[in-house]
Amino acid sequence: MLLSSSGFLASGAVEVEPSINPAVVGDTVTLFLSPPASLKSGSWALGESLILTWLGEQQAVFPSHNGRALVNILTGALTLSSVTVADSGVYVVQSSDPQLRASASITVLGKTNTHEPISNITLKANQADLMEFNSSAVATCSVSSGSSLSFLWLNGSSEVTASDRVQLTDGNSTLTIVSVTRYDQGPFRCHVFNAVSNGTSAPVNFTINGPDNMALTVNGQNMTSLLVGSNLTMFCSAQSGPPAQLQWAFRGEFVNTTGPLLELYNVTEHQSGPYSCLAFNSHTNMNSNITSHIIIASEFVSIVISTSICLHLFPASPFLWFVSTESPFSGSEQQAVSGRPFPLLLLVGFFFSWLGK
Repeated sequence: MLLSSSGFLASGAVEVEPSINPAVVGDTVTLFLSPPASLKSGSWALGESLILTWLGEQQAVFPSHNGRALVNILTGALTLSSVTVADSGVYVVQSSDPQLRASASITVLGKTNTHEPISNITLKANQADLMEFNSSAVATCSVSSGSSLSFLWLNGSSEVTASDRVQLTDGNSTLTIVSVTRYDQGPFRCHVFNAVSNGTSAPVNFTINGPDNMALTVNGQNMTSLLVGSNLTMFCSAQSGPPAQLQWAFRGEFVNTTGPLLELYNVTEHQSGPYSCLAFNSHTNMNSNITSHIIIASEFVSIVISTSICLHLFPASPFLWFVSTESPFSGSEQQAVSGRPFPLLLLVGFFFSWLGK
């Protein structure tokens, strides 16, 4: 606290002057006599309560101020350390040799809410590589200096708030995410602020990946059919962190090829079949695979029926036709068409009869 003082003129024109007035809790205050006087004996009191007395070189401090009050026996100055609000009041010094009485009033104020500027914000994670659904992510935010701190967490540009899986502890300076998912990868930042300054930490990212979202291309496309003598290049990819180990298999048997590329040259019909890419994440112990069925032939025939006329002359058993709607070199899609055989046979007979005319 701050001190307001009013010195009283003592006999012999002696005043009491505080070293700090007003003072703040925790300060050390000395009450000087002005002009200095040599007092062989005397006492100091706060109001009616004695603080200490002295005679010659001997002094006695009362329990209320034990360890905090000291008198200079040569000048009579009183020193009070670690003052509190209760130390506010009127201080009186008296002496009988020579005759003297003087006083001063001081006020001790409690500490105001001061704010220290923030510096060096640091964000640390317990570990960066986590297993989805099985690991917990923990990040701790700290500063080198700063007081009266508030913490705000960000995942990208979105604020992170407490929920069933998200815990904010230690005054919100620690973020814990239990049973992490791939959406908890970040980047996470910690924003720290007080009344006089603010700042944001560098980002922290967590790696939480499958492998999953696999993709497989054939000769740079999604084709599944090739001609004998062609070259076959298959490319496999998977989202994974750390990167997944890739292994190839043909007809369920591993082949001596690892990595994202499988290349075969001058292929034959015997190399038709299912080709699989298998991805394994050694950190999460998770795996995934994708398979493409490749057809290799000497030639492909595509039949397209654009227009048809069917006359139902009499009942017959139903049947199914499968019509290819795409070229076999870019993948095929089959569509089932139901009908009856005899009308179609009549149509075909009519067609060839017309050609013979």
